[in-house]
This record gives sequence, C-alpha cells and structure tokens, in this order.
Amino acid sequence: MDESPPLSAEEQDRLVALIDAWLGRQVLENPVLAAVDRDPDVGPSEQRWHVRVMGEEKDTFTLRFTLRQRMLHYETYVMPAPEENHGAFFEHLLRRNRKLVGATFCIGEEEAVFLVGAVPARSVDDAELDRLLGTLWAAVEQCFGPATRIGFSSRFTN
Repeated sequence: MDESPPLSAEEQDRLVALIDAWLGRQVLENPVLAAVDRDPDVGPSEQRWHVRVMGEEKDTFTLRFTLRQRMLHYETYVMPAPEENHGAFFEHLLRRNRKLVGATFCIGEEEAVFLVGAVPARSVDDAELDRLLGTLWAAVEQCFGPATRIGFSSRFTN
C-alpha cells in the first residue's frame, strides 16, 4: 500500500499533461498504437485514457490507464474465461506471471482474464510509460495464442 501523500492539484495537472503529450507522440510515431481517447466520465480526482493497441497474436486490445491520487493503474482485457482445460489454462497464466514485472494476469468480471498493474504516480515519466506499454503489449502477445489453444482447444481441432 502506497502511503505517500496524494498528488497535489499541480502535480496531477503536470502528470496529466505528461501522459497526454506522451500518448500524443506515441499515436503519431508508434505503429502499435491505433487510437487514444480520454474518458470524460471519471471523477475529479481521476483521469482515464483508453489506448487502442494493434497486436499480432491478438489483433487489437485496449489498455486503460487511470491516474488516481497516488497511483497510475493500468489494465487490459485479455480474453474470456476458458471453456475447457481450466487447470492447464490457469497454470499457463500463473507461470507467465512469474516472468512479468509490474503486471499480473488475474480473473475479473465474468471470470474473464485481465492483465493489471499499478505504479506510484510520482514515478511516471516517459521512460516508465514506454516500459509499461512494452510490458503490456509483450505480455498479451506472448500469452494470448498459447492460452487460447489451451482454454479453447476443441475449437482448434477438426
């Protein structure tokens, strides 16, 4: 649990501007990013961005970045709950978790698989945002194909 003081209004404004600028550059320069949208429906102490990402194994996925009083939270929906081979499916994800830094596969709404994490807001800079984007993209790309073949294997057999 982060016990640092909440961001001041000035610190939050600076971080929002930093994230906006970074995302603006990324959407222009990085072919992996397809679109960026700001969510206007969050409270005054939060800011949220939806980042549409192009993949290879998984065609597209959306990263959600949420800046709160102390932390920058991030998450993406990876896939629905497995239809079969539940033990092997979740073992695969747990083994993948061990190799990840700053993100974790977890079960969310309707038993779906999400990739989530958070970093202290005061640690956010361009390099940290680059690392987060790379980590999340690589984790989804590396796990999606194998996890799909395990959890939905009967769909792949003739």
